[in-house]
Amino acid sequence: MKTTKKDKNLTAYCGLYCGDCFNYKGEIADLARDLRKKLRGAKFDSVSKGLSKYFKQFENYAQCYEVLGAMVRLRCPKTCRNGGGPPFCKIRKCCQDKEIRGCWECTEFETCKKLDFLKPIHNDAVMINIRNIKNGKF
Repeated sequence: MKTTKKDKNLTAYCGLYCGDCFNYKGEIADLARDLRKKLRGAKFDSVSKGLSKYFKQFENYAQCYEVLGAMVRLRCPKTCRNGGGPPFCKIRKCCQDKEIRGCWECTEFETCKKLDFLKPIHNDAVMINIRNIKNGKF
């Protein structure tokens, strides 16, 4: 998270900034949707069968098409604070139960295991953001 002026309503309970998220922006979802539409229009499922005789990779076309569909469903039109994000989010529930605005108001955030599921995607960005918000660098 950059320390430029940002809309605080787009800050998730975990400290991630929805305004930076490709799911919230919808760019990847739009591109995946458009590509699926082009592929359907070109009847590429049939084309891929012919191409698979020469290029082994096209044997996996159906799986590729399914992945594009999953990318379309990644769209997150609402922010975390407005009912968006994963419905199973333990962080949101925890913050709401504690009646705090986010993890930065919790004394246990440095060792909280609820944040661990974000690490494979966001690495240390979550902890950096939480510390920055806590220290007034937002």
